[in-house]
Amino acid sequence: MNSLTEENYLKTLFILSNETGEVNVIDLSKRLNIKMPTVTSMMKKLADKKLVYYESYKPLRLTEKGKKEAGIIIRKHRLTEMFLVKVMGFGWEEVHEIAEQLEHTRSPSFFEKMDEMLGYPKLDPHGSPIPDKNGKVEWKKYSKLSDCKTGDTLKLAAVIDSSEEFLKFLNSRELKLGLKVKVKSIEPFDGTMVISYGKKQSETLSHTVTERLLGELMDI
Repeated sequence: MNSLTEENYLKTLFILSNETGEVNVIDLSKRLNIKMPTVTSMMKKLADKKLVYYESYKPLRLTEKGKKEAGIIIRKHRLTEMFLVKVMGFGWEEVHEIAEQLEHTRSPSFFEKMDEMLGYPKLDPHGSPIPDKNGKVEWKKYSKLSDCKTGDTLKLAAVIDSSEEFLKFLNSRELKLGLKVKVKSIEPFDGTMVISYGKKQSETLSHTVTERLLGELMDI
């Protein structure tokens, strides 16, 4: 059985690997805000448990066993977020910290019942895929709003950043998943984008925001 700390390392390595491809100790140290020697020590420990492939100065990789265990932790987190939103009525900006605590609950039947009550969802409230009970994930290829061209229409499907601050910002602009966003203009200098959606004919978003919004390009 892995400790809460070990589970957090596995989960973070899993997510970082999907985001960037290769992950090293520096990347993990920055994401977790933990000193490098501490991270290195933990990687050696997880390597001894056959959860991580670790060699000095080489990228970190999860073993198949490590991937499965990380996927199950993420499954519990994302199912919890979905339950909090769909059943309990929390806002999507309120659920991350609660799910961080419940993801370490060691009761598979608890999460299986939660999954059943939700109707076996494939995505969490932020559009991220929910791994199956074996920890496997079906990744979907999305486009970033920041990569779109003037005239493109993107149906918002997911957010990269699920922090409370970012989601509150989206709430304040009435931006939510499922909306069709049309790119009206792009500032060449810094990528600032003017978009329209719903009843809004003009909304300006910085590149910091648009690179965190994912979706499917529409043929319109």
